[in-house]
Amino acid sequence: MKFWLTLFVSCSILFFQGCSSDKKGENEDKNMSSSETLKREKITLNDVDGKAIIVTSTEKGFTFSGFENKVILVNFFTTWCPPCKAEIPHLINLQEKYKENFVIISVLLEENKSNEEIQNFMKFNAINYIITNGTENFEFAKNVGGVKNIPLMFLYDKEGNYSTHYVGAIPEEMIDADIKKVL
Repeated sequence: MKFWLTLFVSCSILFFQGCSSDKKGENEDKNMSSSETLKREKITLNDVDGKAIIVTSTEKGFTFSGFENKVILVNFFTTWCPPCKAEIPHLINLQEKYKENFVIISVLLEENKSNEEIQNFMKFNAINYIITNGTENFEFAKNVGGVKNIPLMFLYDKEGNYSTHYVGAIPEEMIDADIKKVL
């Protein structure tokens, strides 16, 4: 019984903390909300269908070309991360619920994944939101302050201003409440 309790607690901690790529244990929350760390004014992210999304830094956040006047949830993730996979149904629900005024842009942080592989992943998981793939994803991750743990999400209001961020698996209701605040 003690073994199962220990196993359950360990798995729960991993699930709610997220997957870490931080080998040195540095402070992950080092000014993540500031666009001041953006080294370039603009970065072009490409979705798996080849559509370009130009991300422009602003004083208080970022704007995303083609998604003006929409609330944006940027989701940094990998396909191998259990908490990242667990949040997919919740993100699907939120995208469907707020589809007129809200967009999820998932930024894949994996090297050497083809767009075809990601499209198959999207089809298998019935994903209804955007996934970007490419080397610029890593540049964007650095420029938002660094991504040490995944999943990591940033919420921006309709003007592109930073609203909040989430580290690890977050209850859908919490994200839903924050979306309603910025709609």
